[in-house]
Amino acid sequence: MQSFGEQGGRLTYGSYLRVPELLAQQVPQSSPAAHDELLFITIHQAYELWFQLLLHELADARDRMLAGESYLPRVRLERCHVVEQLLVQQVDVIDTMTPQDFLAFRTLLAPASGFQSSQFREIEFISGLKDPGFVDRLRGLSPAEEARLRRRLAEPTLWDGYLALLAAHGFAVGSDDEVLAALVAVARDRERHGALWDLAEALIAHDQAWSLWRARHVLMAERQIGAKPGTGGSAGSPYLRSRLDNRFYPALWSLRAAL
Repeated sequence: MQSFGEQGGRLTYGSYLRVPELLAQQVPQSSPAAHDELLFITIHQAYELWFQLLLHELADARDRMLAGESYLPRVRLERCHVVEQLLVQQVDVIDTMTPQDFLAFRTLLAPASGFQSSQFREIEFISGLKDPGFVDRLRGLSPAEEARLRRRLAEPTLWDGYLALLAAHGFAVGSDDEVLAALVAVARDRERHGALWDLAEALIAHDQAWSLWRARHVLMAERQIGAKPGTGGSAGSPYLRSRLDNRFYPALWSLRAAL
């Protein structure tokens, strides 16, 4: 018989969460120490943890749609939406750092850059925004990171999962016109196709949240470094602005004009 509670427990809070190991991962590089470097490291490590969770949820939502499910994929996407709202709010914490405080350690980052976040690109790829050339352009990838990105390029996206679900409900999805017609039919008969409509709305909420994060990131970068190039060799703010109009699900945005 297993004991619960502190009596006879084998795990502690710290050992289960590996708190000592976790807190050992923030290693500032500046000397003399720049006060805000710990903030910068903590924020970006937190982003990577949230990215890991998002990939876990998005992949499950995609797989369940491919298997014909509509309820749990929506639940997974709604969780992602809440996490993505948190990602946007975390930028407010970065904005408590002044440009002068960032400059105290920014040169130490080169050539490291958020541009190199493989998990961020995995999220874009699985969401539907695939860029095969990106893997070849990106420097500094580990073999494991490159393998994951190439796997994401080869595997189905969330949109593929949704199209499979539409097809399973009898809709033709062989062309863009057929997909739009199917979406219009779903939108105009929510009594009959409520689960499909709710799932489409969850997908567009994911798309919108990612766009809001991109926009907030641009403003943060401009507030910190203005028009300076990024530490990883990107154009900095102009590059980030060039990504603002990207959409995961153009058909869901086009649907609005067709209603």
